[in-house]
Amino acid sequence: MSVHTESGPNATGGQPGNTSGSGGLGREPFLGSTSRPGRKLMFWAAVCGLISVAIGVVAGELTAAAISPAVSPLTGVGGAAIDGMPPGVKDWAISIFGTSDKLAFLIAMCLVVAVLAALAGIFEVRRRFVGVVGIAVFGIVGLVAVLTRAQSTTAAIAAPVLAAVLAILLLGAFRKRLLAWLPRNPDPTRAPAAGEDRRRFLQAAGAGAGVAVVAGIFAAVARTTAVGVAQAREKLRLPAPASPSTTPGAVIPAGAEIKLDGMEPLVTPNADFYRIDTALVVPNVNPTSWKLTVTGMVDHEVEIDLATLLAKPMMEQYVTIACVSNEVGGDLIGNAKWLGWPVRELLALAGVKPGADMVLSSSTDGFTAGTPLEAMTDNRGAMIAVGMNDALLPIEHGFPARLIVPGLYGFVSATKWVTNLKVTTFAEDLGYWSTRGWSTHGIIKTSSRIDTPRDGGSVKAGSVPVGGVAWAQERGISKVEVRVDQGNWQEAKLAPGISKDTWYQWSAQVQMDPGGHQLQVRATDGQGQLQTDQVAPPAPDGASGFHTIHVQAG
Repeated sequence: MSVHTESGPNATGGQPGNTSGSGGLGREPFLGSTSRPGRKLMFWAAVCGLISVAIGVVAGELTAAAISPAVSPLTGVGGAAIDGMPPGVKDWAISIFGTSDKLAFLIAMCLVVAVLAALAGIFEVRRRFVGVVGIAVFGIVGLVAVLTRAQSTTAAIAAPVLAAVLAILLLGAFRKRLLAWLPRNPDPTRAPAAGEDRRRFLQAAGAGAGVAVVAGIFAAVARTTAVGVAQAREKLRLPAPASPSTTPGAVIPAGAEIKLDGMEPLVTPNADFYRIDTALVVPNVNPTSWKLTVTGMVDHEVEIDLATLLAKPMMEQYVTIACVSNEVGGDLIGNAKWLGWPVRELLALAGVKPGADMVLSSSTDGFTAGTPLEAMTDNRGAMIAVGMNDALLPIEHGFPARLIVPGLYGFVSATKWVTNLKVTTFAEDLGYWSTRGWSTHGIIKTSSRIDTPRDGGSVKAGSVPVGGVAWAQERGISKVEVRVDQGNWQEAKLAPGISKDTWYQWSAQVQMDPGGHQLQVRATDGQGQLQTDQVAPPAPDGASGFHTIHVQAG
């Protein structure tokens, strides 16, 4: 009697087609098998899932671009995920990726979708309808996410439904062709299939991948250039400000900008201005249909369109705005010249009722910010901005209109793509980040930063030029001091600020012997209050402490 040791279909002595024994043909070994046929089938099953879901997602994005530009399946799911993130995760993402946090999140989300799509393909080939059910669940998640977004409409439902249905149909078709080429349980008595089945599958897979790539590019373009927005934007012209020479903070005084290598410019170019917001994809708001409403505790509601807004007497002033997530010495801050209509005049038209103490502003992407009513109605210059540095607002910075409120961090004041102002109370309403553990009033802290030399850099020993910026919006800066290696504080030369609502540039010459040195800066505001040395993280009301760098002199 002979004993067979090879692991063929009949290694257990069964007849062809026998499913008994550990080597029986009824077993589906490919998910855990190391055999070449198993690995091949698993690989191509994953490809089937990837292509099917990719085409479905792209179809959903194209549909959204056509009938629901404000929200799509991807932006809906991504926005819901961002909303559900703990504040600490947001801070970590910004600290790691800076203003590229949205791109990093999109890449991570696409990778997760790709993994899930591949698993759907594998399970669908292993057992019919398992992968289909998975895609259906993803479709339901997308539908719920879209429906819960503030900018959702009835038409928005079509995109996630189409994406899921198309992905399911494609996966079924790919599965059929794949199993015709690589049967799950091949019959050993049958001659190997001709190359025709293989060719048909690869042609279908190649065509599907090509469609996904081309349509994906088209969808990306369609999503970033929503129908009519670019053309309507090109026709707009900024109005001239009323009496710019007499408006405080509208003119740069002589000597305000210090020319020192490594210093940030006094006015931040639009292209370099930081962007931090909750919009996963920049909203493309059609200026011809945009409207701003005032509701809540008012004598009567007011609604204005962009043409009406642009016809109002505009004010123009330089204002430095900052993100509350800015670390000590960070760059989530910028100074620009803003053009807009004072918010106090719009609120006066509506008539604010007694008892109100907050204005809840809402963005087209669902973001909200709670701003103290006083900051909107006093003489600090809070505005509905339409222009930035002598140009229309860039789309990524809030076009067609946004809020600018001097003295407050952006999370309670700088709503982009603004569509509604609700006059209310802090007891009744809270803004987006204030419901997530952040403070409610967000007053910008007195801060200072060293721009040159850079942390970790090298300088020539001797008299070393040092420079940077300091800010305390609404209070101004009266003095800046620097010190080397915890020594005595040395007063720096302080340039005249454009206004108390902008940052001030400063410079100094400090002495450094050869070797490593620590350099620190501190500022005193216009009311005589010294910047605190108490170190605090951004949450819940802004970072504090002295900006400290280390340089090597040689």
